[in-house]
Amino acid sequence: MPALTTYQTRIIPDWVDYNGHLRDAFYLLIFSYATDALMDRLGMDSNNREASGNSLFTLELHLNYLHEVKLDADVEVRTQIIGHDSKRLHLYHSLHLVGDDKELAGNEQMLLHVDLAGPSSTPFSDVTLGKLQAIVADQTDLPTPKYIGRVIALPPKK
Repeated sequence: MPALTTYQTRIIPDWVDYNGHLRDAFYLLIFSYATDALMDRLGMDSNNREASGNSLFTLELHLNYLHEVKLDADVEVRTQIIGHDSKRLHLYHSLHLVGDDKELAGNEQMLLHVDLAGPSSTPFSDVTLGKLQAIVADQTDLPTPKYIGRVIALPPKK
């Protein structure tokens, strides 16, 4: 199974800067909507959040801008689960023109399952863990994304 297509949209004028490119903040907005869609797929939609009192919080993310995205482009986010444990979810979103394999941007995220009453970390439900494990099993043949595990640093001085 390929990475999940979790979100599709058209780039609208309010999202474009003075250079005619998608503004930095709107890349993250698009990826955030993809995370919401993944949560829905895992059964963590708004009804579940209300009933369980649990949600996902973003602990860290990295965003790589790889190619220009312009006004009126139809884009999609493909999501790959990199790993998870009982409370955390490591994922990778890639942005593409709809139907095109060229990666326009990449977004690595580490999410934490949280009891909103605390807020404090709490294990995923068995149902959610089962859905995560099913996605991971479907994605076993996917290559490791090129842009995960990166750090920001200047090259060492010579």
